[in-house]
Amino acid sequence: MDLLELRGQIDDIDRQIVSLYEQRMEICGQVAAYKIETGKKVFDRQREMEKLAKVKSLTHNDFNSHGVEELFEQIMSMSRKLQYQLLARHGSMGRLPFIEVGELDTKEARVVFQGAEGAYSQAAMTQYFGERIQSLHVDTFRDAMSAIDEGRADFAVLPIENSTAGIVSEIYDLLVEFENYIVGEQILQINHCLLGVPGAELEDIRTVYSHPQSLMQSSRFLAGHDWRQISMQNNAFAARKVADEGDRSQAAIASEYAAKVYGLNVLCEGINQEKDNSTRFIIVTNQKIFRKDAGKVSICFELPHQSGSLYHMLSHFIYNNLNLCRIESRPIEDRSWEYRFFIDFEGNLADSAVKNALRGLRDEARNMKILGNY
Repeated sequence: MDLLELRGQIDDIDRQIVSLYEQRMEICGQVAAYKIETGKKVFDRQREMEKLAKVKSLTHNDFNSHGVEELFEQIMSMSRKLQYQLLARHGSMGRLPFIEVGELDTKEARVVFQGAEGAYSQAAMTQYFGERIQSLHVDTFRDAMSAIDEGRADFAVLPIENSTAGIVSEIYDLLVEFENYIVGEQILQINHCLLGVPGAELEDIRTVYSHPQSLMQSSRFLAGHDWRQISMQNNAFAARKVADEGDRSQAAIASEYAAKVYGLNVLCEGINQEKDNSTRFIIVTNQKIFRKDAGKVSICFELPHQSGSLYHMLSHFIYNNLNLCRIESRPIEDRSWEYRFFIDFEGNLADSAVKNALRGLRDEARNMKILGNY
């Protein structure tokens, strides 16, 4: 037989496969109707494992066995997604535990940020909320989350990602631990400055204080000077130390905003080598709310260290035509080789496609949590 004849036979078989697939999906619709009537769950892990073992036993070699397993995993995945869709149409999905609001109530809000006065977090807070708020600052990110949890603050402003240094992993872990939720974000351009006390000149400087990340981001500038570099917990703490001690030989790497807060002079501006350096801050509250115009959803879920487990979860976004913005993973404490994934994707919790994807993830992943819609 020539190649064209072989391809013709494959085409005939493919037509049969498509016809049988459509027949199968029609029956799956009837299964969904039964589950709507009885309240039975869509995902039945035991049933699917038994089905995979049965179809694999019908093959005649290992290669076909693996191929059939992968094929039927996809077929059953499509069946589940159809059932989720039909459940949604019949209003059987249940409501997500988040309340839609027109806008955030920020009038006379109490807002907490980590660090001292003059921190980049405070600058991000001012950009997002404006000047007419009550603010307080705490030493650690955990303290900020606790302040919301305990009712001492309505919102917290927390850095979650820097364009050059990457994610702030502690924030991801705290979002899982606390029942606090993301309701907004603020992008802040980071422009490091060398700050000194009034009257100080560049040639007076002997010691520079700053956060380790800021020292690293300004390493090219610092390499041109024989200065002692000392790490501090926060840039604003460094600026406050220099201001409090009034020593002309000391300088801090911090923002121009910090210079204004502590009455310091900017000796050099823009000393970080990455000029497009910016930090994304999230706005967090303890209420399960989302703005009507919110366009990004953040979630997390756990997965075992098994082949294909992440792929099957991501298929819910593909099938519902949802665009992923970011995916990060963090190891789960005390569980070797198991991971928690954090995903940002475009959408609103009121969208049917988002509801379908989240329902599938809730049923098939472990400990899925909606971190916010903003």
